[in-house]
Amino acid sequence: MTDTQIKTPDPKPDGLAAYVTVTAAYWAFMLTDGALRMLVLLHFNGLGFSPIQLAYLFLLYEVMGIVTNLSAGWIAARFGLTSTLYAGLTIQILALIALAQLDPAWGIAASVIFVMCVQGASGVAKDLSKMSSKSAVKLLAPKDDGGLFRWVALLTGSKNAVKGCGFFLGAALLAIWGFQASVWGMAIILVVILVGVVIFMPTGLPQGSKAAKFSQVFSKDKNVNRLSLARMFLFGARDVWFVVGIPVYFNAVLSDGTAEGRREAFFIIGIFMAVWIILYGAVQANAPRILKAATATTDEITAKAINWVGYLTLVPLVLTGAVLMLDTSLTLTSILIIGLLVFGFIFAVNSAVHSYLILAFTSDERVTMDVGFYYMSNAAGRLIGTLLSGVSYQVGGLPLCLSTAAVMAGLSWLAARRLQKD
Repeated sequence: MTDTQIKTPDPKPDGLAAYVTVTAAYWAFMLTDGALRMLVLLHFNGLGFSPIQLAYLFLLYEVMGIVTNLSAGWIAARFGLTSTLYAGLTIQILALIALAQLDPAWGIAASVIFVMCVQGASGVAKDLSKMSSKSAVKLLAPKDDGGLFRWVALLTGSKNAVKGCGFFLGAALLAIWGFQASVWGMAIILVVILVGVVIFMPTGLPQGSKAAKFSQVFSKDKNVNRLSLARMFLFGARDVWFVVGIPVYFNAVLSDGTAEGRREAFFIIGIFMAVWIILYGAVQANAPRILKAATATTDEITAKAINWVGYLTLVPLVLTGAVLMLDTSLTLTSILIIGLLVFGFIFAVNSAVHSYLILAFTSDERVTMDVGFYYMSNAAGRLIGTLLSGVSYQVGGLPLCLSTAAVMAGLSWLAARRLQKD
């Protein structure tokens, strides 16, 4: 073993316990992350922020995700996986406490800048936690009978189901308690979770190596780089409609402008976003069975990834046509809901396959580096999607939003086709 390699733990006797503890910490984080996103989006939409201004609120979150993922792999290799996990939870707590200080008397410019900074800190926290959890799966999962795919699919799928609950929680808390009380409540709960994780975290995860070099972050593996490019466009395709476009559209359609009407719209939007994410997570968790991956080779699963992102491209194209042909109506809303749930099913399979492939392509020695680089691309896709969500909705409404999503999905398909090609 070289000086730059990190020591991997024996998954027994405490490998499963470590996996459960890491997963629980990730669940707790994602619950508050989903709730925070809905709180911020709906609260500031209610204050009259435009779609582009709403997109601005999340831009630094995604920018810091890019920066964090680029360096988080090296940080974990240098200081250990538990250190980055604890740091992520701690930063999220501090971000929530800071957000609770937001003063309604501040002007729009000051509010946007302040929330952008807080969201930036939350972006750092999210990606430190994500990188730690996903890297731990590579080191702890069984090596045979599709164990790696099953474990990563379970972690990713359950995480998204929990985040979906967070979307509903955020909307419900905003309607019942208001903005500041909700943020304080989440901060207190996360403190309790952090203390529990520190107490119950088993030994065995890598402690890091002082010889790890930052230059090792950049992968020389063609498949890792091509998969990262496909991942960037995949998540851009989702966030183009998910972040601003659909929530703002549904709010405009469902709310009658009164305080009671806004509260009802908050609940309905929160329920839809929660159901979408929960079902997305359930499909992810079951992706190995959907793809019959237990006996499939990595090459066969790679071929499935290419096919499924091709299917994804068709959904926003069909929805764009529906929006152009139908006026705002209950029929259109129903078509959008059904179509976006179909999008979620196909997207979930794609996402689960990508999460498996990055761990299959990398080695134990480079896992934190390659996972960090891969999720940097993920964050770049969310950044592009977030920006285009606000811009496309404000410029061309929902049709432009959805057609842009189709273009992004098509680019992901083109990138995925390059996997395993010389």
